[in-house]
Amino acid sequence: MLRMGIPVSAGTDATRVASYNPWVCLHWLVTGKTAGGTPLYPDANLLSREQALRLYTQAGTWFSSEEGTKGTLQIGRLADLVVLSDDFFSVSADQIKQIESLLMVVGGEIVYATESFAPHGPPALPVSPGWSPVDAYGSLAANLRQCQVPHERGGQIRAGHAARIRYGKTPCE
Repeated sequence: MLRMGIPVSAGTDATRVASYNPWVCLHWLVTGKTAGGTPLYPDANLLSREQALRLYTQAGTWFSSEEGTKGTLQIGRLADLVVLSDDFFSVSADQIKQIESLLMVVGGEIVYATESFAPHGPPALPVSPGWSPVDAYGSLAANLRQCQVPHERGGQIRAGHAARIRYGKTPCE
């Protein structure tokens, strides 16, 4: 589609089969690998990091009729921005999916802040609906590193096998 000049944009759409995390999608576009690391596409079908990032930023403005007002950092345009944990252009391709936003500014207001930026950020919004796994997701890996959870068939559950842990409880409970 890109070679044919057809407008293309990237996004997560946050469906049940996709992640809300844009870095997982950017990893996919650059490597052609699934989240588990299985390569599915030949190099000829992969995008450069710059192409992939443009699909996430500038390209979407055509679909929303906002070309010229956002999508690039230029005088007179909207300038929402993020501070990232790593440099998208220099980390290894497999590390792209590990990148995190540390600070997000939208419309001139800080809407998210963590780590050293946390004192400047707003309080976290309540999770809705209450049963959503999002409430447990952020601390799940850290909690698993701090304790070992017995697996029903013996052995221990590791961070990659957290599916049996009930949401709403820490893995140590």
